Amino acid sequence: MERLNFFDKLFFGLVIAGALNWGLVGFLNFNLVTFLFGDYAYLTRFIYIVVGLSAVYLIFALKRICKK
Repeated sequence: MERLNFFDKLFFGLVIAGALNWGLVGFLNFNLVTFLFGDYAYLTRFIYIVVGLSAVYLIFALKRICKK
């Protein structure tokens, strides 16, 4: 089995954090990203984009890992 590299671990952590944030939004109507970084539209949008790109990266990483 292939070991996870640095980027796999980093992006996996970002996707987990994003999922937890959406769980907080759904259950408690509490947005952790806005709470931590304020209501700066560009910064929060950038964070959401990075989390989304991390998910796309992990899709391809899973394909790579599952082939072996």
